[in-house]
Amino acid sequence: MMKKVMVALLATVLGGVAALAQEQHYVGGDISMLTKYEEAGVAYKDKDGKTVGNVLAFFKQEGLNAMRVRLFVDPSKDSDKGVCQDLDYVKKLGKRIKDAGLSLMLDFHYSDTWADPSKQWTPDAWKNLSDEALAAKIYEYTKDCLQQMKAAGATPDLIQTGNEISYGMLWGTEAKANDGKTNRCFTNSSSANWSRFYTLLKQAGNACREECPQAKIILHSERVPKANVLTDFYDRMRDNDVDYDVIGLSYYPAYHGSITTLETAIKLLENKAYGKDIMVVETGYSYAWALAGTTFDYTATYPYSEEGQRRFTADLVAMLQSHESVTGLFWWWPEDNGTKNVTPAWWNAALYDHNTGKPYAAFYELKAFAPAVNAISTAKVSYVSRDSYWYNLQGMRLDSKPQRRGLYITDGKKVFVK
Repeated sequence: MMKKVMVALLATVLGGVAALAQEQHYVGGDISMLTKYEEAGVAYKDKDGKTVGNVLAFFKQEGLNAMRVRLFVDPSKDSDKGVCQDLDYVKKLGKRIKDAGLSLMLDFHYSDTWADPSKQWTPDAWKNLSDEALAAKIYEYTKDCLQQMKAAGATPDLIQTGNEISYGMLWGTEAKANDGKTNRCFTNSSSANWSRFYTLLKQAGNACREECPQAKIILHSERVPKANVLTDFYDRMRDNDVDYDVIGLSYYPAYHGSITTLETAIKLLENKAYGKDIMVVETGYSYAWALAGTTFDYTATYPYSEEGQRRFTADLVAMLQSHESVTGLFWWWPEDNGTKNVTPAWWNAALYDHNTGKPYAAFYELKAFAPAVNAISTAKVSYVSRDSYWYNLQGMRLDSKPQRRGLYITDGKKVFVK
């Protein structure tokens, strides 16, 4: 009897270890336009040119395990073809993602249009609300969206409460420029501005915790090259008890600089000891032409070519793997295939060849960030380690015994750190 109990216990532990190991890293992309491409008759292919019947199943087969989808309040207010993701659209795409066995990241924009550091405009339907009423509305809206997502079979695993919110959110309407300026949150902005922002984030976070308690909440900044802004933001979140789990970063070399610049930012965040995971929730590099508004030329290292894009991706993955804190990597708009009746212009950093419909080589580099965990069921698991080096599952040596929960390798054994 005791032997059976021990076997059952070991099986339970190993099953839990396998699940944790698989959840340790998320890798995928923001595929918010996939439905529109499919409706336009786009045929996605594999590297051999064979049409893929179920592109989401293909993504999973090729080693990706998570997808991100943006959500606007009322995208009908915007004429940009990329702004079309209302709740009904997102529920359907989200269910397909979950049905394919992929994790889902839901990206609330809390706007009728693109939300980024220069545009955080309040939805038209909310524009006349007082700050108090707006705080209640963001809670109600977030809660309702999550309830509907769950009912649709599209429960998110990761939730961004705002998109690139380094300088605040829900500033007011674009037509009322003074409102926007009044509500922005710069490092030297008034405490009232920041207090308003914290309240909005806390209300959104409360709704997430109530409806999706297992989901990880992400606070998203793109200030990778600006260390003072980046750390000021997350210092304030810590000091004002804003509840979240993941530091989300945007990193585009064209606008943010070299991979070394990103690593410097990651090290800075690690040294601050916020106790949060770090994810690159948006990245991309061109395969042919410079992106509009490019401010950093990386072509001496990574030419604008399929091979240059591949090498960039491989080097980015290798750098991220060396940081235990980094648990996510998402390519932005990988599914774009240049169909101009769907989007107004080509996104020159897609992972699909606009001419052949086949994935670029960089597509196949991404999966290295979250390699499949093999033979976990036969691994010896120990809760005691000797004095020896520690390694993560990607084979990268760590500086010391890890403090984060997860599966590691030391003294020739897989060890689960609780």
